[in-house]
Amino acid sequence: MILPHGAIVAVADGATLKLFRNQGAEPAIDLVALADPGIQPVNSGSGQRHHDANDNPDNDRRAEDRFAAGVAEHLNRLVLDGKAEKLLVIADPRTLGELRKGFHASVAGKLVGELSKNLVAHPVQDIVAAIRAA
Repeated sequence: MILPHGAIVAVADGATLKLFRNQGAEPAIDLVALADPGIQPVNSGSGQRHHDANDNPDNDRRAEDRFAAGVAEHLNRLVLDGKAEKLLVIADPRTLGELRKGFHASVAGKLVGELSKNLVAHPVQDIVAAIRAA
């Protein structure tokens, strides 16, 4: 994948969000870490309480879903405030699904891609390698 210069890369799981900006000129990728946004978990909606216990069997999973909703809200603000012209999202499959539920319609137009991988605990070099391989 070719990552546009200035694109924001969001790497997330159910408890952590790391943000990077690509400072490399295409086709080079040079990810620079951005400040920790301090995501606050968000109640993902009143319909949540109607889910069957099998959908959310424990408090940990509900906490992960609320964190993902908070990440989606933060990424929505970045796009709507004009701070992210292009966005690449890398997240484990479950978190990626929760993020999609919370994305504003404007985010879809700014997405340059999604990678369904859990790379939060990996070094930047592994993230860059996964982007190049996509």
